[in-house]
Amino acid sequence: MTPKPTAAILPSRNEAATIAAVTAVADRALDDTRAVIMHADSSDAPDTANSFAAAPTRAGKVGLTGLSRGKGAQILAAARRPEIPDAEVVLIADTDTRNPDPAVYRALLDRVRDGAALAIADYPRHWDEANLTNHLARPLIAAATGHDVPQPLAGDLAISREALAAAVRAAAALPAELAACTAGYGIDAFLLLTAAATGPVVSIRTDEPKRHAGSFGHLPAIFHQAVPVLLHLTAERSRPPVPPDGRPVLYRASDRALAPDRVQAMLTTLDDLAPPPDGYDDEPWPLPLADAWRAVNSGTPAPDAARQLWPHYLHRVRDWLTSGQYATTGQRAQMLAAAHDRLHTVLIPAAGAP
Repeated sequence: MTPKPTAAILPSRNEAATIAAVTAVADRALDDTRAVIMHADSSDAPDTANSFAAAPTRAGKVGLTGLSRGKGAQILAAARRPEIPDAEVVLIADTDTRNPDPAVYRALLDRVRDGAALAIADYPRHWDEANLTNHLARPLIAAATGHDVPQPLAGDLAISREALAAAVRAAAALPAELAACTAGYGIDAFLLLTAAATGPVVSIRTDEPKRHAGSFGHLPAIFHQAVPVLLHLTAERSRPPVPPDGRPVLYRASDRALAPDRVQAMLTTLDDLAPPPDGYDDEPWPLPLADAWRAVNSGTPAPDAARQLWPHYLHRVRDWLTSGQYATTGQRAQMLAAAHDRLHTVLIPAAGAP
């Protein structure tokens, strides 16, 4: 039987230094002259598009430029192009990656070919990174849907034709404020959770941390675009009454030393974003997250619930950075797993209530 064609979507904004390498690695993973690599670009200057165009590939290339800013808007614009729906599986990869690995991309593609609706990379993150993933996205998705995906917001994934088509249809039906979130950083959670409704979601574990641009400076935008999508889609789904397999949950929080002035600068940034909420000692994390999830289940618009959760989330990150700098790697992993389990415990009665 002749294999069906594949494709890749590479969203970018001002990634001239890395786009060519990501393109070349994606081409090696696709390994198909019938494949198409689509560059979805919203850069401020033409150098990123020029670097993509100059990269030699076996696959065909399509460059989309002048797109609306927003990772989700770029991915969805590419997904609606006529070249993409013919592909059996579509690779979506971050273009700021400094160490792209063809073996990882190939494994993602192979798992979807084998029947997964979506396969997503699971790479270790440094302990001070992935705050939205570790404190909010992973435990919420696991507790509310039963899917424990270690890196649910990873930018490197493969998605089946059916799951991507379902996501494009679902995006078109979103209310305006949620559609705006999905057009931005909310796209990662949106693709994963819509794909999970169509078939299996699997993770591809890697041992080397991904080297890419830091996200801490974009914390407000990432939170206010991703969290409404997470709350909206997890609140729409029923959850198994017990964790899927009963095994202890494992977190990876890779060690690295941070200078005290770096930690202090991060804490100052958090203080400038929002002061600690009143009464936060009476409702430790993850109870505010459970409250936000319940609010959406009770009819509160997800963007409103996310705005109410924002100061509590910032306080959680403050606590994590303050205590985490003195903790061992094992202690950090245990702290994250304990909060994960607490959210399960809190949400089980709520999810099973009539």
